[in-house]
Amino acid sequence: PPPGAGPNWANAPNFTPRDRPVGAPSHPPMNGNTTWGNAPPRQFNANDYGKPSGGSSSFRGSSYGGGRGGGARGAGGHGYWDEAGNHVQGPENKRLERELFGEADDPTKQHTGINFSNYDNIPVEASGHDVPEYITAFTNPPLHEHLLSNILLARYTVPTPVQKYSIPIVMGGRDLMACAQTGSGKTGGFLFPILSQSIERRGPEAEAARGLGRQQKAYPTALILGPTRELVSQIYDEARKFCYRTALHPRVVYGGAEMGNQLRQLDQGCNVLVATPGRLVDMMERGRISLAHIQYLVLDEADRMLDMGFEPQIRRIVQGSDMPDKHMRQTLMFSATFPPDIQKLAEEFLKDHIFLSVGRVGSTSENITQRVVECDSDKDKDSALLDILCSDSTGLTLVFVETKRQADMLSDFLLDHRLPATAIHGDRTQRERERALELFRTGRCPILVATAVAARGLDIPNVTHVINYDLPNEIDDYVHRIGRTGRAGNT
Repeated sequence: PPPGAGPNWANAPNFTPRDRPVGAPSHPPMNGNTTWGNAPPRQFNANDYGKPSGGSSSFRGSSYGGGRGGGARGAGGHGYWDEAGNHVQGPENKRLERELFGEADDPTKQHTGINFSNYDNIPVEASGHDVPEYITAFTNPPLHEHLLSNILLARYTVPTPVQKYSIPIVMGGRDLMACAQTGSGKTGGFLFPILSQSIERRGPEAEAARGLGRQQKAYPTALILGPTRELVSQIYDEARKFCYRTALHPRVVYGGAEMGNQLRQLDQGCNVLVATPGRLVDMMERGRISLAHIQYLVLDEADRMLDMGFEPQIRRIVQGSDMPDKHMRQTLMFSATFPPDIQKLAEEFLKDHIFLSVGRVGSTSENITQRVVECDSDKDKDSALLDILCSDSTGLTLVFVETKRQADMLSDFLLDHRLPATAIHGDRTQRERERALELFRTGRCPILVATAVAARGLDIPNVTHVINYDLPNEIDDYVHRIGRTGRAGNT
């Protein structure tokens, strides 16, 4: 080569792989093996590649959405819409079914109580013009068959009174303000018709999700707002359950949890969004969520959502964003209490709505027996509390106090007396709150001391006693507190 030039690679000897005999083929057979030579081809095994045909993944929840990842079309419990716009149900995933629906005899899952049939005797009043006829079964008017299969898996047999009326009202396109007793099935009352219609008619978000592998902005078609992290997490778990094997992707966003993970889940697509107002406003201002395609707006525990604490955030979301106005969407409000001033405020967000009252408005369930214990001092209250807890150890017990400090002190007091107790309040981290609720739900820690954070909306199975160690200042708060028991017809 000329001076200064590099070596002449053309004259270099041919490359021989280390340890390969001279004269062996220059390329190994393309059979998926890692050894050289003429080994027999290895058979393809779908298990090695995450079972794209619908098998489960080894990572909890990764095969199904709802805040834990998207999933490929038709994979791991997901359905999809075909080219003609018809919904195709996804394959079964037995592991995921057990996670979502539990076992039939699972003691941590509360099913129909002994007085469930008495729900037929609860008075129901619907006011407004052209109120649709109530239903007596989930099949009339027909919910989508793929939703019905999930309702069957959840072992729901007949609709509750609020569901009998709310399902045809929502499916008829009407706005709704529903006041129903605690534990009466309000969550299913709005989830079932919304999910059924969302499956039936493919939304704009689903179209966008098919064309883009990664969405930088989520466009949900249904927005469900709740006042607390615990309540929205519970609603989201129900949405996951009833979206099983469908093309719908439920997501949840709330404060107190790492935002990055919530954003990554939104990037996988979002049809149904469950949120607390503060975190939702934050994500809207970051440009990660658009409400331009909202068809359904739900306010759960609407009386609290519209009080002085949340009203500015609700107005920012509903009136200060790209959400369609009330004439272009359906708005549904549910609560156990609706004071007159809140009803008047709520009407600003509703159009031509139907007011539904199930049972005595603002009342407690007749399945709850109430008893008063007179105490002259805190020491007497402590003694009375120990007597109650030691005299009846069946089921779960909720103890309500007014302050966070009192919650910690009382749980420590019970632990000192060898009673398994834990506490939940606003100063606990989200992880600590979730851990306490999990221990309580499963019965590993059957006594939960709580401030008002756990009073509203939480559907904790098998709560047999609610003790107001400190009485609340408002009667509505008392109704919500004791409504944690006597749910789904249980006494």
